[in-house]
Amino acid sequence: MSERGALHIKRLDSTQPDQVARWEAFVATCPKATFFHRAGWQTVIRDVFRHPTYFLLAEQDGDIVGVLPLAHVNSRLFGNALTGLPFAVYGGVATESEEAATALEAEAQRLAVELGTDHLELRHTERRHTDWPVQELYVTFRKAILPKEEDNMLAIPRKQRAMVRKGIKNGLTSQVDNNADRFFALYADNVHRHGTPAFSKRYFQTLLKTFGKDCEVLTVSSAEGRPLSSVLSFYFRDEVLPYYAGDDEAARDLAANDFKYWELMRMACARGLKVFDYGRSKEGTGPYAFKRNWGFEPTPLHYEYRLYKRESIPQNNPANAKYKLLIATWRRMPLGLANWLGPHIVRNLG
Repeated sequence: MSERGALHIKRLDSTQPDQVARWEAFVATCPKATFFHRAGWQTVIRDVFRHPTYFLLAEQDGDIVGVLPLAHVNSRLFGNALTGLPFAVYGGVATESEEAATALEAEAQRLAVELGTDHLELRHTERRHTDWPVQELYVTFRKAILPKEEDNMLAIPRKQRAMVRKGIKNGLTSQVDNNADRFFALYADNVHRHGTPAFSKRYFQTLLKTFGKDCEVLTVSSAEGRPLSSVLSFYFRDEVLPYYAGDDEAARDLAANDFKYWELMRMACARGLKVFDYGRSKEGTGPYAFKRNWGFEPTPLHYEYRLYKRESIPQNNPANAKYKLLIATWRRMPLGLANWLGPHIVRNLG
């Protein structure tokens, strides 16, 4: 058997369709790749958030053997970081070759130093470097979708199943939307009530445009037609990933959230999908408890760091006590002002 040629690290140019097609073909088949390794994120991060991107690929004998998408977020408030990948639950290196992984990470570290960053962050689902500082704040929830609709209903724990049936009895309906209008109205109101800044409507519109049929909005309405709850989901291979969500204050009493996720699961089952990825949550929070109530078990996420100009891992999340006053202030801010100001802040959080 002949030896393979030398490994070369290159950068993706998303303006070149042939390069994008090769990248996408690799991501579609690499077991370690996720939806957040897709080439479209380079367009989204560059065009919406205006952050420089460095989508690295390892090439050997003319074949792509590994990828590492990175973006540089430099903020006075939240620090200077090279991250794989900001705004993503999963990231880091996607490859089955340890040689490629080592080369990609070496180039990422070289870039991080060259750019003068405070740190490099790689959002791996598994530990790769036991000697790197690690953030284990988040867990993810994933569960198999059973082949039959009724079996998925019965797999939901009894109390949670009762909430789904309550939503059905309330005459709730679901509809796939062809734009982000209803979703954004519910999402923006929801995050404002929780005291956190909202992404811009343009961000969600760009996601829908960039990822096409692999990005979808599902909205639940009352029997009278009033929008109550909405979710924007990603589709990757045989998985569905509900990623952004929002709801009206009336949603809780009508069990609209419970009905929404059941409808998403039911529709995914009808499409023949195999995995429902509920996404990440912080332990001890309401979303964490909600997902456990659905019978999902948490799996820790390992966000690994190389620190260059700081001594500890950054804590840019709502659980940080120093943001308590800011959250309280944000809740009192008029919604229109919050929607205008929010995108300028959240673009730097990543």
